[in-house]
Amino acid sequence: MTAITGEVEPKPTADAPSAEFLELISHDFARRHLVLSAGRNDGVERLIVSEDTPPDVVFNVGVRLGVRTTAQQAESEEIARRVDQAYEALQQDNNHSSLTEEFGLDPADVETLIADADRDLLSTGGKGPVVKLVDALLFEAVSRGASDLHIQPLPERVEVRMRVDGLLRTAHTLDPRLASGLVSRIKVMGRMDIAERRVPQDGRATVTVGSDRSIDLRISTLPTNHGERAVLRLLDNSAGRALYDLTRLGMPEEVQQRYLDRASRSNGIVLLSGPTGSGKTTTLYATLRWIAERGAGELNVMTVEDPIEYELSGHGVAISQSQVNTKKGVTFASGLRHILRQDPDVVMVGEIRDLETARIAIQASLTGHLVFSTIHTNDSASAVTRLVDLGIEPYLVGASLSAVLAQRLVRTVHRACNGAGCETCFGTGLLGRTGLFELLVVDERIGSLISDGASSAGLRAAARESGLHTLEEEGLRLIRDGVTTEAEIRRVASVGFA
Repeated sequence: MTAITGEVEPKPTADAPSAEFLELISHDFARRHLVLSAGRNDGVERLIVSEDTPPDVVFNVGVRLGVRTTAQQAESEEIARRVDQAYEALQQDNNHSSLTEEFGLDPADVETLIADADRDLLSTGGKGPVVKLVDALLFEAVSRGASDLHIQPLPERVEVRMRVDGLLRTAHTLDPRLASGLVSRIKVMGRMDIAERRVPQDGRATVTVGSDRSIDLRISTLPTNHGERAVLRLLDNSAGRALYDLTRLGMPEEVQQRYLDRASRSNGIVLLSGPTGSGKTTTLYATLRWIAERGAGELNVMTVEDPIEYELSGHGVAISQSQVNTKKGVTFASGLRHILRQDPDVVMVGEIRDLETARIAIQASLTGHLVFSTIHTNDSASAVTRLVDLGIEPYLVGASLSAVLAQRLVRTVHRACNGAGCETCFGTGLLGRTGLFELLVVDERIGSLISDGASSAGLRAAARESGLHTLEEEGLRLIRDGVTTEAEIRRVASVGFA
C-alpha cells in the first residue's frame, strides 16, 4: 500500500476533482465530511477540507484511493457547493453516456429530456429522496389549489404549510433534520446560491404536472434563528386561463352588466379596491381579456404590473404586459409614462399608490384612454377619499373616475361533505372561494358630489339610492343562499349583523 500523508498546502486551488475520487468516494461521504479532490498531480491526490474535517477522514480517503494525499483548507460552504456541483455533473455525464449509447440521441436532446423530466412533478425516475419529497409537496399543493407553500424550520420539527383559499393550513410536520436538504433543493430549483445561508434570496422556476400543465414558482428564502425558511408562490397557468370569465368569479349578473358598461367605454378610470388577496388582479385580468376579445384586434391593450401574474395573450388575443423593475428605474409611474407613448387604447397599471402615478393615470383618462388600476381601501366610496388624500383635486377625480369596484373573496361551503368538515377541506367545511362585489358607478350626480368634496359617507348614501348593494348586503345574500357562512362573512368583510 502506498504511504499516506496529511501534508497541508497553504493555498487552496480550484482544479477539477479526479475521476478516481468521484468514482470511489461517495457523494454522501464527501458532503458529510466536507472533503473533495482538487485534482491528482504526480500520483498525489490533493484534497480540500474544512477546518472541522477530522484527520482520519483524509487518511481513509487516501487508503481508499491507494495514493498519497495532501490536504488544503477551504471555507465549509465553498466545499459543500463544489461537492454538489461535482457529483451533479458526474450524474449528468453518466445519464448522457447511457442515453446516447442506448438510444443514439444527440447530447443537446439529452439535456432537454433531463430538464423536462426534472421539472415534471409526476416523474420520479433517477430522483433522490429529497427531490422526490419536494416534488410530492409541490404536487400536493397544486392538487389542493394552494397559492403558497411554506417550509418553516422550528426547534423540534419542520412545519409544511399551504395557503388554501387565503388561509394557511398545516399539511405536514417533518423531522427537523430534513430542513436543510429541503431548502437546498428548492434553492437549486430557483437557481439560487445554495452555499449562501445568511442573506435572503429570491428565485424563480417552472414545474410541470404531466405534459399539459405548467406552474410558475416564485421562491423566497429567509434566514431565521432555526435555519432558512422558504416560501413558494404557485402560479398555475391553467387556473389563470380558467378565470377569464367574470361569471366564474361569482359576480352577480346585475353588477356584471353595469361594470362591463363602464369597462367598454373609450375613456375614464375604473378602480378596483380591496385589501391584498381580495382577487382584484384576477378580476382585472378577466376584464382585460373580455375587452381584447370584444375589440377583435382593434384595440391596443397594455399593462404595467408588479409582478405579472399570468400570461394574458393567446387564442387570438394580443395584450402587451410589462413589469415593474425598481432596480432599473421602472416604477408604476415611469412605466405608465412609457406605455402612453405606445399609442394605447386601454391601459392597466397594477396599483395607484402615490401622487405621481395617480396624476398620470388621471391625465391619461382625460385625454382619451381607458385606464384600470387597483387601490387599497375598505369600500368603493373610500377610494374617492384616498385619491383626494394623495393630492388629486376633487374636481379632477369627479371628471375622470368612471367606476369603483370593491371586492372580497369568501370561502364557500364544501358540498362534498355538506360543510361537516373532511380531510379535503382540512376539517373546515369550506372549500373554494367566490367573490363579494360592491360597485360604485360615477354618474353625473355622484361626479358632482365628488367635485364638491362630499365625504365617503355622503357618496355611499347617494350611491345606495342609485342601486349600490354594499358588501354587507351581498354577504347576507350569500348566507341566505347557503353559499357561505355568517362566520366567513364576518371574517372577510369585518361586519356585524343585527
